[in-house]
Amino acid sequence: MADNWVVVGSQWGDEGKGKIVDWLTEGLDGVVRFQGGHNAGHTLVISGQKTILHLVPSGILRKNVECYIGNGVVLSPEALVQEINILERSDSSVTERLKVSSICPIIMPYHIALDNAREGSNGVKKIGTTGRGIGPAYEDKVARRAIRIHDLFTESLLKQKLESALDFHNFVLKNYFRLEQFSATKLFDQTMFLAEKIKPLVDDVSKLVSEKMAEGKKFLFEGAQGTLLDIDHGTYPYVTSSNCVAGAVSAGVGVSPLLINKVLGISKAYCTRVGLGPFPTELENNTGKMIAQKGHEFGATTGRARRCGWLDLVALKKSIRLNGITNLCLTKIDVLDGMDELSFCTSYDFNGEEISDFPIDEGVISSCKPIFEQLPGWSKSTRGITKFDELPINAKKYVERLEEICEVPIDIISTGPDRKDTIIRNSLEIL
Repeated sequence: MADNWVVVGSQWGDEGKGKIVDWLTEGLDGVVRFQGGHNAGHTLVISGQKTILHLVPSGILRKNVECYIGNGVVLSPEALVQEINILERSDSSVTERLKVSSICPIIMPYHIALDNAREGSNGVKKIGTTGRGIGPAYEDKVARRAIRIHDLFTESLLKQKLESALDFHNFVLKNYFRLEQFSATKLFDQTMFLAEKIKPLVDDVSKLVSEKMAEGKKFLFEGAQGTLLDIDHGTYPYVTSSNCVAGAVSAGVGVSPLLINKVLGISKAYCTRVGLGPFPTELENNTGKMIAQKGHEFGATTGRARRCGWLDLVALKKSIRLNGITNLCLTKIDVLDGMDELSFCTSYDFNGEEISDFPIDEGVISSCKPIFEQLPGWSKSTRGITKFDELPINAKKYVERLEEICEVPIDIISTGPDRKDTIIRNSLEIL
């Protein structure tokens, strides 16, 4: 059986998964997105040209690669159409290589209104969502009132489901948030206009991907966000609304878990987090500001500033366990260039007790103080280096020490944003 990979974020998202997926897809047949929505952005830089993707899988920039959006994704028709229009300016084959699952739930305008209304009413207790309707759309899916892509093909059914959904959501918007209600007729017309652009892309993604994998085709499954934002296993309630872990691939695409045999975890050489929630190694000082500035730590989707801190190996080891990570990729090591000393967290102090497992309870995590190990930094630039032996000696020692503690090989190191700024170690056989 060909190696089929899952690429997951090992932190709170924004680890640089898009670049790595794009790099890996050179020898692959397909890339599949299995969860999330357009609340996450993957930034790709190829020969200095930047592309930001939100829904379309990161393999789309390889003209020989087919891309699929699985049913675990909540899909905004408007966002998808906008993204396709941008991509088609430089590649007319985009729609020929993109398929969308017929059972993806659709994000509707009332989901966005509800998302923003809730955040606005929560004050200091807000979660820090992107306000793009992701959570309410997943809620409708679980409540069995979601409008799904296949409903776009039957106008009478779409009208019926839309009216039923609005009976509920308009009541909440009017009576709880004192907001304007949505017109079923107007929403129907808007949805059908976008539907005409999406219908040619719709297919049975589960069947297509399963059949191609059975033929020996090589696939990569691309996650959004990161493990620590997983709805079940993350820092709840400051999490996203879907399962971000590797095990979500089977349900989010409709393929057998037996067909997946490699899991690549992506981790920055430090830590970042967007929005609220506990962050034990956060640096609220000049060092944190310096990392943010050098790393251009602003969200690709929202532009929000990311909180920055030292690498947290307690959290990373939890991600390794949850995902069954077989290989690690370390990104943005070049951001640490020029620092005299580097720190990384190896355990926590919780009320005077040293603990080495990432806590489940949000209140416990918030009370944990990091216990750090230090290593000397390096002055030479690592930017653009493509061979491990050419890294500064202290950069190599940093990577090797992380590898020793995590007990998983760090086989890929990103030394810059461009596709070519990549080190491959240990004769990694990924393609």
